[in-house]
Amino acid sequence: MAQLRQDYSKFVDRQVEVVVVGPEDAAGFAKYWEKENLPFIGLPDPKASVLKLYGQEVNLFKLGRMPAQVLIDRAGVARFVHYGHSMSDIPSNDEILTLAELLNTEVSPA
Repeated sequence: MAQLRQDYSKFVDRQVEVVVVGPEDAAGFAKYWEKENLPFIGLPDPKASVLKLYGQEVNLFKLGRMPAQVLIDRAGVARFVHYGHSMSDIPSNDEILTLAELLNTEVSPA
């Protein structure tokens, strides 16, 4: 999440809302968000409801949920999905920002 915090203003500049979904309960999430002073949205998902919707993998041998990044356009359509195989397997912010720019410049069909 440090990576997201570092470039958060770049996401805002590109009209990208960052939402982090995690396995903690609401109290645990609120405590962590306050402690770390995170500027983006944290969504607690202790029952894995969101996880199941987006097909995020759980691997107990690798300490739980594997990372997943989903870029959703303004119409609510998932346009990019990356499922990581380890906690270090995540796209760079630059990759996500480039994809966001492409989505923001696409012209909707008439």
